[in-house]
Amino acid sequence: MADNDTSTTNSANGNAKATAARNRPASRSSARATRASDDAMKKQIAELKREVSRLNRALSEQAEEAAETAHGWYRGAADRASNLYSGASDRASRAASQLRSQAHSVSETVQQNPGTFSTAMLIGGLVGLLAGMAISRNSDPEPDWLHRWHR
Repeated sequence: MADNDTSTTNSANGNAKATAARNRPASRSSARATRASDDAMKKQIAELKREVSRLNRALSEQAEEAAETAHGWYRGAADRASNLYSGASDRASRAASQLRSQAHSVSETVQQNPGTFSTAMLIGGLVGLLAGMAISRNSDPEPDWLHRWHR
């Protein structure tokens, strides 16, 4: 019986060793699979990082081109505005000079002929007064809006 017990114990130990031996290759293969999966994931992450950096460079280049284009537009608009302003300033200066010379000639004429100027102003005032009276004259003495409030 002792032999049986020993053989049973050995066979039990043998089964345990066989089971452990079978489990070891399984754990080794799962470790290899995990390592391969980790390596594949690391490769994908590295590839994604390269792709992100490539996209960042492309976006940076496009933003730089857009900034250069906007700066060119701004510079062109500023130049055109400067040219327009200088042209308008020159024209305004010439117009002011012309107006000053005409005002001076009118002033001299009025100083030389005060009676003529007074007569012209009086006739102009009378024509304006008569025109205002003709416009204000109407067949209906009260406007329609006034009748609404009196009803």
